[in-house]
Amino acid sequence: MVGSGVDIPAEHAAALVDPGAYADGRVLRTYAWLRANNPIGRAHPAGFDPFWVITRYADVHEVSGDNKRFPVGNRSVTLVDKASEARIRAVTGGSPRLARSLVAMDPPEHMKYRLLTHSWFSPKNLAKLDERIATLARGAIAKLRGKTSCDFVAEVALGYPLEVIMSMLGVPQEDFGLMLNLTQRAFAPLDPDHRPKDIDVDDPEAYAKALRAVSSELHAYFARLTEDRRANPRDDLATVLANALVDGAPLPKTNLMGYYSIIATAGHDTTSTTASAVMLALATQPDLLRRVQADRGLIPKLVEEGVRWASPVKCFMRSPTEPTELGGRRIEANDWMMLCYASANRDESRIADGEVFSIDRPAFQHLGFGYGPHVCLGQHLARRELIALFEALIPALKLVALAGEPQMTKSYFVNGLKYLPLRYELWDTPMPFAA
Repeated sequence: MVGSGVDIPAEHAAALVDPGAYADGRVLRTYAWLRANNPIGRAHPAGFDPFWVITRYADVHEVSGDNKRFPVGNRSVTLVDKASEARIRAVTGGSPRLARSLVAMDPPEHMKYRLLTHSWFSPKNLAKLDERIATLARGAIAKLRGKTSCDFVAEVALGYPLEVIMSMLGVPQEDFGLMLNLTQRAFAPLDPDHRPKDIDVDDPEAYAKALRAVSSELHAYFARLTEDRRANPRDDLATVLANALVDGAPLPKTNLMGYYSIIATAGHDTTSTTASAVMLALATQPDLLRRVQADRGLIPKLVEEGVRWASPVKCFMRSPTEPTELGGRRIEANDWMMLCYASANRDESRIADGEVFSIDRPAFQHLGFGYGPHVCLGQHLARRELIALFEALIPALKLVALAGEPQMTKSYFVNGLKYLPLRYELWDTPMPFAA
């Protein structure tokens, strides 16, 4: 019952489901209020089923690490309004998901599927790609030469990690742009710069319609890729997935398409979001660039702080299998729970001045890649890509500053910079890192 003491004030509940609140920073103020006043509270936003909002580090960490108590279950793993969920269930025969990816699987199924590609994303295997990644990073920076201004998101951050993961997956270069477009539509389906023009945001089923449209295009594309790789196997992830067996049988279509989609979308978007966040920090903190130029060893810290501060995936949903207690609250079986990673990564009980981008923090196990059984499969690849990018960029930068107002995507799922205007100067010859 609303007003029982556990319930979140209406204005904060509304912010949690408003894509615009993630673009203009209001959701960060909501997170801060919730951590201080109601860290495990219940939201009743209009048009959505009620859900618990988990905002402190310890609680998000506990839930993420305990897949037995808090599985994916039979609810959507991403936040979706009631009208859109009803439409999705209608077209899937009752499932809340248009595709079943790793993030939507519980044990023992989850591990069986994760192991199909685990070796590809292991540090040992990725070490073989270091030279290729470094070459792509230098190529991304080369695009900045001959100019004094750019939109860093469009000209560097989006294309570089996209090329890395698409090459691993086996998508031909002429389709990279298509994959970028589909990713942006999948992660920010209602953002005005990404949604299809025929989607009316005032339609109560707009979210589901936008997701279904992009899901259909992804499925059609990867169905063609599967057919090709079964006939013409290659040394790529598409061949692994197209010919994979789980319990002796080929992957069901819904699971196969979900697997392709999660690699093709999350495999680059969260990395590009972090790269842009780090660049924003370099552009707005002049001393930061000089410090890192003087000490190459600070680049991994720069990257980790970028992941923490950006927290590209803002939330995932969970549901307990039986009544349980968390942080003094009783949560019933099948209740919906929102894990707020960006809030947990700013929790005052674990980190000081969490709203500030700083590389001077003590070691901190941030939750930017998640935690527990569902920790990001591609986290090691993301770190390698980001380190390589800034190892190429930082010695080349003479100066960098904002050239306009940055803009964020309007999305309550994956959210980050979509526009980062910079003015800059590059050295004619990259300066070596200080000894």
